Amino acid sequence: MQLKDTYHTIEKAVTDILYKEKNSKFIGFAYPIQHEDEVKHHLELVKKEHFSARHWCYAYQLGTETIRFRANDDGEPNNSAGMPIYGQIQSFDVTNILIVVVRYFGGIKLGVGGLISAYKTAAQMTLEEAIIVEKTIDRHFLLTFDYKNMNKVMRVIKEKNINIINQKLELDCQIEIATRKKNAEQVFDIFNHLYEVTIQKIDL
Repeated sequence: MQLKDTYHTIEKAVTDILYKEKNSKFIGFAYPIQHEDEVKHHLELVKKEHFSARHWCYAYQLGTETIRFRANDDGEPNNSAGMPIYGQIQSFDVTNILIVVVRYFGGIKLGVGGLISAYKTAAQMTLEEAIIVEKTIDRHFLLTFDYKNMNKVMRVIKEKNINIINQKLELDCQIEIATRKKNAEQVFDIFNHLYEVTIQKIDL
């Protein structure tokens, strides 16, 4: 079985995607996110922009191996808004994403079936406008060593095409590196066997 070390997400935000159903307006927004606290920030901005709307329903998913998600109906009938939005996140196979659908009520009730269809369609149209990109699942490590060992450390980093995330280069050096999940074990072993270099895994 091949180790999965890539995932899909959206490159940048998509805003103001309009879908109309029986005079109700559904406006879709999608945002790339890394943390749950970003959800509140984006929701506040959307609510400020569309303060006279009736509902601000949303769903988000975070994570690549351990998945966290939430779906919120914001006053619409149970599971008629948040879950249809979340269904589209699953259908497009994207993560680290928030989708908000704003509803302006048009005076005609849509019924639960109509709402499910409208929220699903608005989320789908929003995702169809997004640029979906593939990213690698990376493992992060911290290397600690004396400055005199810099060359041998840097040689491995260059040879193995390892990304440097942070570095503190003084008499005692620390470099945070990131490598694709499928290469992580090999990279750990190389540094683990380097004389006077210590490596430890960083849990993000």
